[in-house]
Amino acid sequence: MRTKVLAASVIALASGCASIVSDSTWPLEVTATPAETEVEIRNEEGQVVHKGRTPFTVSLDSGAGFFDGETYTLKATSAGHEPAQATVDTHMNGWYFGNILFGGLIGLFIVDPATGAMWKLPKAAHIDLVPDSPKPKP
Repeated sequence: MRTKVLAASVIALASGCASIVSDSTWPLEVTATPAETEVEIRNEEGQVVHKGRTPFTVSLDSGAGFFDGETYTLKATSAGHEPAQATVDTHMNGWYFGNILFGGLIGLFIVDPATGAMWKLPKAAHIDLVPDSPKPKP
């Protein structure tokens, strides 16, 4: 019995609450108007992490480094429309505060910040493209 209690205590102290209950990779549903729009997703370092035709769902990392949430830029293009851009940014994962009760200082200051589990991405992003303006005739 003591072995089980000791093992549970070590696991609780060696991991963060958000890392246990939540995740550091989140699905993002990307839609656009018009449908079938090409979207390129870049992380904050400018690296292309995904290209696709809407609608699609992609899994994205929420962390960009220690105590740093990721920010993604979505660039959308479609024939007959002006290119458009949107930003998807992380916000604090509510489970991160569970470290106060369960994960302890290790989870609060090391595990969740290092894994990115302290951050969460929104579930969806939508981009509206504007039709091209008619060109004036000379």
